[in-house]
Amino acid sequence: MTTEGAKTTRAGGSAKRALVGRLSWGLADQAASSISNFVVGIYVARSLGVIAFGVFSLAWVTYGVVLNVSRGLATDPLVVRFSGASDASWRGAVARASGTSLGVGTVIGAVCLVVGLALGGRVGPAFACLGVVLPGLLLQDAWRFAFFAAGAGRKAFVNDLVWGVALAPALLVAARVGSVAAFVLAWGASAAVAAAYGCLQSGIRPQVTRARGWLREQRDLGSRYLVENVSLSGASQLRAYGLGAIVGVGAVGAVRGAELLLGPFLAVLMGLSLVTVPEAARVLRQAPHRLGKFCLLLGGGQAAAALLWGGALLLMPDRLGEFVLGDVWHSAAELIVPVTLAVAGAGLGTGAAAGLRALAAARRSLRCQLFASTCYVSGGLGGAAVAGTVGSAWGVAAATLSGSAVWWLQLRSALRERPHNSVPEVRTS
Repeated sequence: MTTEGAKTTRAGGSAKRALVGRLSWGLADQAASSISNFVVGIYVARSLGVIAFGVFSLAWVTYGVVLNVSRGLATDPLVVRFSGASDASWRGAVARASGTSLGVGTVIGAVCLVVGLALGGRVGPAFACLGVVLPGLLLQDAWRFAFFAAGAGRKAFVNDLVWGVALAPALLVAARVGSVAAFVLAWGASAAVAAAYGCLQSGIRPQVTRARGWLREQRDLGSRYLVENVSLSGASQLRAYGLGAIVGVGAVGAVRGAELLLGPFLAVLMGLSLVTVPEAARVLRQAPHRLGKFCLLLGGGQAAAALLWGGALLLMPDRLGEFVLGDVWHSAAELIVPVTLAVAGAGLGTGAAAGLRALAAARRSLRCQLFASTCYVSGGLGGAAVAGTVGSAWGVAAATLSGSAVWWLQLRSALRERPHNSVPEVRTS
């Protein structure tokens, strides 16, 4: 082998090791995140029962909508345009993006607080407390995106560990109080601890006053990602509210219980862009012809893992299920098969979604998400009207698989057009 060939081989091996390292930290971070989410859900389900767990789940899906507003406006453009950027460029972008996330949490949190106080009853206190903790929740999420954009997944992992450590005593206090509102406060307050630690990790202070400038700079991507993300989480929220109205709040708790059983994969899907979009962007810049294969391996691997996990859940004894979910288990167990298929379909689709994000094909990804969200709501509520909770779960499974097919068709078209389009460049200023 020539000296030049040896250098090429070493460079290729070094690049692969760097990729594996970044993905490994991404998997570790998602494991930490999924464990925290799983523990919260299980603790609430066991402590409060199916009805109260349904109320907590409504607050949870509402948080999901707000989280996706923040990501669309702040951190999705950050990941697409500043992954691999210079340190000075990255730090300036992170200060503005994290300030935008904090501003979104403050504004929408105030709305949730007012609405919750006005609602009263079972649901009102949970939403009021959600409003209080939203700023900390969104800022913590922003740090994770920022660290992965810089290729520093280890810092994101440590930040999630800090959240988990702070969460443990907070949940014990909430259990003594014994209300949904107490659990929401415990969950959010522990996230605020991790958010504050993120400021120390990065040495960056969120600049809320520069949020308007960030929104103006990123409006070409941010506006489309906002609509895309909100349609995704909004569809989940509409399905949850509609299911509660058609079948009852207990049905929302049953669906959430089934989703908790597949929690590791749902958590990965929720935060997938932390790892995959930056990596897809790097693949696009370094070896564009490999992007399609990268996305296929990514989506196919997640789908296969979800199917294997779902198959294992079907073999779980009732006694173990009751130990994990308490009274929620029996209603959730009936939904394992359709929920597994839905998660597998979503996992397959996220591979294509990462590719479209890396290509900055915002119009195509927006069309895909609007189609998928429409199918999700229609399938979930139509199935509920026909066959209750089980029908809703099967309707969502069919909708998710259909949506995944559309994502891949759009990615194929985008890859064919790529030589005629400009590849998004890393921002340096």
